[in-house]
Amino acid sequence: MDSSIFQIASHILKHTNDGDDLAPEHLKLLEMAVNGFLNEAGEQAFQELYQNVQEGYVRPYFHGIEHLTIDHEGFVYWKGNQVEHYNIPWAYGEEAQAEARELAQRCILLERTGKSIDSSTTVWRWDEMGR
Repeated sequence: MDSSIFQIASHILKHTNDGDDLAPEHLKLLEMAVNGFLNEAGEQAFQELYQNVQEGYVRPYFHGIEHLTIDHEGFVYWKGNQVEHYNIPWAYGEEAQAEARELAQRCILLERTGKSIDSSTTVWRWDEMGR
């Protein structure tokens, strides 16, 4: 393994709570880098991750949907509030993307009406919330 990759990986881990704060795709990228499985595009993505961490790591939005993130266990968050759980790897498919867009719309509506945003209001009691 290239010592510079090891040093960068070590820096990333040190500044992301041993990788616990990394988005699942970033943790996988880190794993692939350390194991020597990156192509040219992967090396560039790894450098971009390193830059992101140096600037104060910002987790990417889940399916590109603003304010929606996912953790390693599949818990989905809206602005830090847990709102749903998706099974991994299903969470990264097209069907999950459509459901995530619907989930975001529910969160936006709940925000506008001043209601709490959590898994109870976005999923379990959604039909009772008087959309």
